[in-house]
Amino acid sequence: QVQLAESGGGLVQAGESLRLSCVASGRIFWLNDMGWYRQVPGKQREWVAGISSGGGTNYADSVKGRFTISRDNTKNTVYLQMNSLKPEDTAVYYCNFGLTTPKFDSWGQGTQVTVSS
Repeated sequence: QVQLAESGGGLVQAGESLRLSCVASGRIFWLNDMGWYRQVPGKQREWVAGISSGGGTNYADSVKGRFTISRDNTKNTVYLQMNSLKPEDTAVYYCNFGLTTPKFDSWGQGTQVTVSS
């Protein structure tokens, strides 16, 4: 059974940084691509960034140059370093298996990121 546990969110001011973490279990982590997504109330969940099993990365245009996705296969953990945060980055952030589309319907509780102007 897939389990995903996100953490690291918080309330920050515009221009500041946060680092999100996601511990994933239920599949062989190092063999799988991983992705970060975010959702604002009333809107569909959107893809933010993905990292392949080999370490290749992809980013949504809205976060390119500001966010960095990475992974530590020894810890079954994927990270999202978010710099130069903007109020429009405010959302609940989730991770899932898969590079640009979620592989599973199971989601973690997410972690809230709030950026004040």
